[in-house]
Amino acid sequence: MRTAYSVAKVRAAERDLMARLPDGALMQRAAAGLAAACADLLGRVYGSRVVLLVGSGDNGGDALYAGARLARRGAGVRAVLLSPERAHQGGLAALRAAGGRVSADPRADIGRADLVVDGIVGIGGKGGLRPAAAELADAARSATVLAVDLPSGVDADTGEVGGAAVRADATVTFGAYKPGLLIDPAREYVGALRLVDIGLELPEPDVEALQHADVAALLPVPSADSDKYRRGVVGVVAGSARYPGAAVLSVSGALRGGAGAVRYVGPGADAVIAAHPETLVHAGPPSKAGRVQAWVTGPGLGDNEEAMADVLASDVPVLVDADGLRYLDPARLRARTAPTLLTPHAGEAAALLGTAREEVESARLHSVRELAGRYGATVLLKGSSTLIAGPDGGAVRANPTGTGWLATAGSGDVLSGMAGSLLATGLAPLEAASVGAYLHGLAARHVAEKAVPLTACDVAAALPEAWLSVTD
Repeated sequence: MRTAYSVAKVRAAERDLMARLPDGALMQRAAAGLAAACADLLGRVYGSRVVLLVGSGDNGGDALYAGARLARRGAGVRAVLLSPERAHQGGLAALRAAGGRVSADPRADIGRADLVVDGIVGIGGKGGLRPAAAELADAARSATVLAVDLPSGVDADTGEVGGAAVRADATVTFGAYKPGLLIDPAREYVGALRLVDIGLELPEPDVEALQHADVAALLPVPSADSDKYRRGVVGVVAGSARYPGAAVLSVSGALRGGAGAVRYVGPGADAVIAAHPETLVHAGPPSKAGRVQAWVTGPGLGDNEEAMADVLASDVPVLVDADGLRYLDPARLRARTAPTLLTPHAGEAAALLGTAREEVESARLHSVRELAGRYGATVLLKGSSTLIAGPDGGAVRANPTGTGWLATAGSGDVLSGMAGSLLATGLAPLEAASVGAYLHGLAARHVAEKAVPLTACDVAAALPEAWLSVTD
């Protein structure tokens, strides 16, 4: 599992470690890792041309010391000093001693560079780049760009991008991942991400990202004495005369989420049975449909507020998506004895928070935490980087498998069905949402590798392939 830590936690851990190390040893560790990453990107160091964009902080020092290592291996290294009087003096001396130089013509040097190293701003930077730095960052787009710790101009704690920022092809981060490296919109600026271990001892993380092994350990596997009811039954209340397809898509996801059976309640029974004859159907209301271990409600539901109320009155976990989100009352959700999982996209999240969609999209980490706290529910905020937050704080989960190909009608219905099915198998809401989002994104990637564009039906059909790829 990738774990990310706030700037305050990273800096505290760095101070503790530096107190036990010789002066400058920690920066040398970082510079060694950075130089190795530069060499990997260059392929051939000798004769290559490297430009360092050097700010006034420790990131600039890391870049200078790494540049000195590359210069000793035969690279032509030029340093562009954005604040010459505040550049790291030890790093600058090391670069000059190794044969590196301060650039006299930054734009010309950048234009000839094989690699540009972004050491402009460190993890404490706030807001976008200043004009002079922004011009250099724009000029660097003609070369391969490697960012030191994080791309300059992005917020390390939140993933927000408040103005001009460096767009890196790769980022080398030291000691720990920072939340902004895993969360959009900043994640789009990061490129390939590499962690250099410098020996930090860290507390509980602020953000987590599951990997294959984590998902495999959470997936429900039937035992020899399992039957369809012991594996869990998920109920689906979805679809309407206007949106009958939502019922089919939600059920298709639910059937592939590990539960032993799916009960469907709603007006789309004929369409559901035609597509998935193994589904158990009932005319309703949901409370009369038979025992379930979890409910999914909302996709394509229209104005069926009565069904929503019936489901929320149950004593089992409930996933609410799409149309169902319009009927939510924070006090009512907090009064439930069983957990609730909400799965809004940015527009729906904005409506729940009473703010603008743009505010949600630019501050996704804050928004998902605010929603979870306000509604007393686990919240899966869909988007280019899907985030999941629990109601009691703790680390937020960032899904690493998202892809733009999921921006297609009905894909959210499939995700809701699958995550609800995982709830019915006994996974906690945070785990069900995290595993569901991971496999959902992985399925879309599998399809996109073979043929694009894809549809929500394609994603649903590929879920077993995604499941197997995690467990193999």
